[in-house]
Amino acid sequence: MAEVAVRCRQVTKVFGDGEPVHALRGVNLEVPFGELALLIGPSGCGKTTLLCILAGLLYPTTGEVEVLGHRLETLSANELVRFRMREVGFVFQQYNLLPTLTAVENAAVPLLVQGIRRKEALRRAAEILQQLGMADRMRAYPHQLSGGQQQRVAIARALVHNPRFLVCDEPTAALDAESGRRTMELIRQIAVRPDRAVIVVTHDARVLDFGNRLIYMNDGMIVREEMPNKKIAS
Repeated sequence: MAEVAVRCRQVTKVFGDGEPVHALRGVNLEVPFGELALLIGPSGCGKTTLLCILAGLLYPTTGEVEVLGHRLETLSANELVRFRMREVGFVFQQYNLLPTLTAVENAAVPLLVQGIRRKEALRRAAEILQQLGMADRMRAYPHQLSGGQQQRVAIARALVHNPRFLVCDEPTAALDAESGRRTMELIRQIAVRPDRAVIVVTHDARVLDFGNRLIYMNDGMIVREEMPNKKIAS
């Protein structure tokens, strides 16, 4: 049985005081290493809130969150920052590339933030970009890149510091069907490996066949989990 990378027990998240919004309502979840898990559900169902808690961007209101052996709800804000820097890679829907940096410089940002020397950071970033088919576009600025190329830079930036946990928030939402499939194929080929867990938030039914595990959410709760051709929970 694969080692568990991510585990939630009865996780809730409430926003606001006067008229509180219950974004998560007792989430229980386990994701093993070596899997690409898709977190699926309609807008407003709590997917992104759960992803932010798992990535150490938000604290849960109640419950236990264990990621890569760290109990996140017990960590201080500074400890969470260090956890994210070392262990988490982020791929966002809108890429969030810095316009004044080249592709290779953008991809190197997580290493530079960690204090890695610039020459070494750029070398590692270039290696990842080469794997992603961007060898001839490393010196281009974001405005000189197509949407698909910008997405590849974003994936390289998420992977350059070799995180053990990769989170992707709606990476295909702004893409057409073919570009979305290419993005998911890249994530599956480059990111999924035995010592890493990958969670992708999506409501894009076109990419469901890329997931090893399908986790369906509604109204702040996980309503069922499936693996391809095999129902595993309800």
